[in-house]
Amino acid sequence: MISGTSVDGIDVAVADLRLRSGVVELSPVRHAEVPHPEALRADLLAALPPNPCDARTLCRLDTGVGQAFGAAAARFTGGGDSGVDLGVDLVASLGQTLYHWVDGGDCLGTLQLGQPAWIAEATGLPVVSDLRARDVAAGGHGAPLAGVLDRLLLAAEPGTAALNLGGIANITTDSTAGGLAFDTGPANALLDAAALARTGTPCDTDGALAARGTVRRDLLDVLLADPYYAAPAPKSTGKEHFHGGYLDAALARVPAVADADLLATLVALTAITVARACAPHRPRRVLASGGGVRNPALMTALAAALAPTELTTTDALGLPAEAKEAYLAALLGFLTWHGVPVDAGTGGGARVLGSVTPGRDPARWPEPLDGTAESLHLSPQPPGGPRARP
Repeated sequence: MISGTSVDGIDVAVADLRLRSGVVELSPVRHAEVPHPEALRADLLAALPPNPCDARTLCRLDTGVGQAFGAAAARFTGGGDSGVDLGVDLVASLGQTLYHWVDGGDCLGTLQLGQPAWIAEATGLPVVSDLRARDVAAGGHGAPLAGVLDRLLLAAEPGTAALNLGGIANITTDSTAGGLAFDTGPANALLDAAALARTGTPCDTDGALAARGTVRRDLLDVLLADPYYAAPAPKSTGKEHFHGGYLDAALARVPAVADADLLATLVALTAITVARACAPHRPRRVLASGGGVRNPALMTALAAALAPTELTTTDALGLPAEAKEAYLAALLGFLTWHGVPVDAGTGGGARVLGSVTPGRDPARWPEPLDGTAESLHLSPQPPGGPRARP
């Protein structure tokens, strides 16, 4: 489970996983987006940088997110009103990132909310959480952890790069191109901020407003001058940097910009910065995922900026594009539970990530699986043979 930087809702995915001879076999079982309680979402948005957030607010949000994640997980483990029980053995939560501390190109800390004890109580299952902190402590950026799934998936897809379009855009290159994973800059973060400021709606649905606009080159030049884009990878960023106030400061430097032109310019910003980040690695194909793939204006702009590189989505390989980060959480939890170290490609090296909160039964750790994870195979059906259970 994960709630992304756009705070749209809780993405939940159930996966059947096993590791055999270095190959992780992942079969998508079911996925859904569970809306946040409206009051909780409003409070989370109000606490995001650059807004202040005191200890009382932080405690209440950590509890509220944990309870919301617990209720969402219970819907798929037999503990919720739906009565659905998919035989889940383990829950993994990437939580809700509230702050990502980057200074001088180094990540010094990262904070994800969603107290795992509430999830364990709601489901009775062990919970793997706090998955980013170990990578940061080891010298990495802790984001994007999508590099774990991407690097395993790209092992069988040479010449391909993976792209995720959440609030922030990130890419992963294959091992022949350095195997890096890093944030390229904003995807939906500034688009959503602009849509809310100009229209009162949380996003530009289907990119309709952007499609009617014309790119304002003067504003685009101001935005592209941000030093972040020229900084070397690995690197990470977030709404601590790319937020509504940041956009207001850029707009103050140019003549008035019409609503549609503003959205069109921000679409161009994402497309150009993603294409420039991909260019040194010369991919023949880019596999996109995340909420941004539902924005036709953004996908059209990306296809043009990346050409002649092919742009498609992870659906082509059998991984639902809108649920990739939730399946990433499932993969990370599985690997942690079985003691398998992974390298996200953000600079931290191979580590066993996360912390475990026991479930209702006494904690019984499985025997560590032999070897390492070297590649990922997506299966449309649950893989045969016994599953590795806790």
